[in-house]
Amino acid sequence: MLPGRFSPLRGALFALGLFVVSAISARAVLPFSFGSFPSGRFNGITDVAGVRVGQLTKIEGTSIRTGATAVLPDADPWDEKVAAAFVAFNGNGEMTGTHWIDESGYLEEPIVLTDTLDVGRADDGVVSWQIERHPQIGRTDDVPLPVVAECDDQLLNDIQARVVSAQDVVRLLDTARPGAFARGSVGAGTGMRAFDFKGGIGSASRVLPPQLGGYTVGVLVNDNTGSTREQLTILGVPVGDRLKNVDRTTFPRPVSLHGRMASGSIIVIVATDAPLEARQLRALALRAALGMGRTGLTSDVGSGDLFLAFSTTRVYTHTGHFEVTGPSGPVLEDDDRLDALYRATAEATQAAIYDALFEATTITGQRGVTVHAMPKARVLRMLRAAGAISY
Repeated sequence: MLPGRFSPLRGALFALGLFVVSAISARAVLPFSFGSFPSGRFNGITDVAGVRVGQLTKIEGTSIRTGATAVLPDADPWDEKVAAAFVAFNGNGEMTGTHWIDESGYLEEPIVLTDTLDVGRADDGVVSWQIERHPQIGRTDDVPLPVVAECDDQLLNDIQARVVSAQDVVRLLDTARPGAFARGSVGAGTGMRAFDFKGGIGSASRVLPPQLGGYTVGVLVNDNTGSTREQLTILGVPVGDRLKNVDRTTFPRPVSLHGRMASGSIIVIVATDAPLEARQLRALALRAALGMGRTGLTSDVGSGDLFLAFSTTRVYTHTGHFEVTGPSGPVLEDDDRLDALYRATAEATQAAIYDALFEATTITGQRGVTVHAMPKARVLRMLRAAGAISY
């Protein structure tokens, strides 16, 4: 049984063992605002025009708690490739396809997040999805190198079962939409754990004022970080230390936490509509680490802390078989605007990690292990009492 609240529809889908969460069925969720810049309409990565998100959640029996999350920079990344850059802040993890991103300076596939042992299956699904839309791939045209990133969810999920199929990923990519989308214990975040609370998918955005270009930065994270409870701070308040003995993960039988299961990981996807090239996007991606640090996260030896940033307005157009035309417009070279984008990225990453914690729900998985959601009402009272928020 899964602790937590389910709608009748979700309950029916749960009985079937699979549900796909539409990208248009949710709301902006973080219950407070902070920082130098306001958030966008959805307070999520889809505030960057053209970006699409899809979620596929698999909950089956007592042991399957996993899924996949897709982020598309546009409707057809094969023909409209976007400038991109990758950063391995700590490399004990996997994000495929990044060698070519580093070499070419662009992203030409959807990004799929999933569990560690389903990377190959997700890769296969991305290839099938691309071929369905571009039948010339691998015959008269080039071949894609899918971008699939993983976190280890084996504490709650029977990861060896490898239940995310290639066809699941095809359906997931078909459902990706702009606008609001579900967060927390959904998609690739279904079995994730952060600060010994339930973690998962979080997202946030920041919008620069007109005098700084009016650009938007959106961030999506899959938060499975292994940092200890005591490290968690929210807006400078030592929330984790005050909750160090509250709602700890429940183990009916002893479980040895080791390797990636102990250290955890975080995947950070940064999107912007600022016209940035790969060199600048790498600098932007690095600022995600500053947002991580503000939440109390450290990057352990066993962490896979992997960042990818892309620009939706710096487009490389696929004009023919094996032919790509580079962007014609200038890149942004104004230092004040770049500094603001860096600050917005750090803030949005910080907010996205908070969002994952606030939106996640308690889940019981394999071996009867229960990972509890952060006690949201209690945390909000702490923040108000400390003057960190005013409502």
